Amino acid sequence: MRLVRSALFALAFYAGTILYVLVGVAALPLGARAVQAVANGWARFHRACAILLLGVRTRVEGEVPRGAVLVAAKHQSMYETLELVALLDTPSIVMKRELARIPLWGRLTRAYGMIAIDRSGGAAALRQLMKRGESARAEGRPVVIFPEGTRVAPGETPRLQPGFAGLYRALGLPVVPLALDSGRVWPRRSFVKRAGTVTFRFGEPIPPGLRREEVEARVHAAINALERRSS
Repeated sequence: MRLVRSALFALAFYAGTILYVLVGVAALPLGARAVQAVANGWARFHRACAILLLGVRTRVEGEVPRGAVLVAAKHQSMYETLELVALLDTPSIVMKRELARIPLWGRLTRAYGMIAIDRSGGAAALRQLMKRGESARAEGRPVVIFPEGTRVAPGETPRLQPGFAGLYRALGLPVVPLALDSGRVWPRRSFVKRAGTVTFRFGEPIPPGLRREEVEARVHAAINALERRSS
């Protein structure tokens, strides 16, 4: 049954995504706001497909941040990438550069204001990350980064990548850590999903200006809070 539900989800979501991409391309001449409205609709469509076809829902704990803030999130599946677009106010999400190279869709990510970086680009990539993060801050948008760098399996707690500390220092914004457990129902390397509730736990804001060691330790502990609870 899980396989059937997962197949129905894939069919409905990706067919709908093609339509949203076409609408988004048509909206490009109207500017970033129009593209963002289409993207927000796509994220809500993803949420509806997850609920209706997979039985996957989100439970939010803590206060959802608004405005210019740096959100440092755990990353276990594709689910939270789109769910954060639906939850936050037009967030600028740091993503790998390869995604921005997908025909048409890549153009829309740039118009929306996503931050595409080359994870192997070293200092140049960090400078680009900071520059685009500053643009998002100037627009009053939240910036979302997955500080562990990639999707990890439930229970894994790798050290934070250096891009997080650089962005934190450059933006001078409070950090809201986000723990989540999407990997329990949405495994990163499996087509088959499971019904269940994904917890999004927003932690208390961490002020700007802290030493690198301190902010990294506090963020690492907070985004892995659900890992400790389930262990």
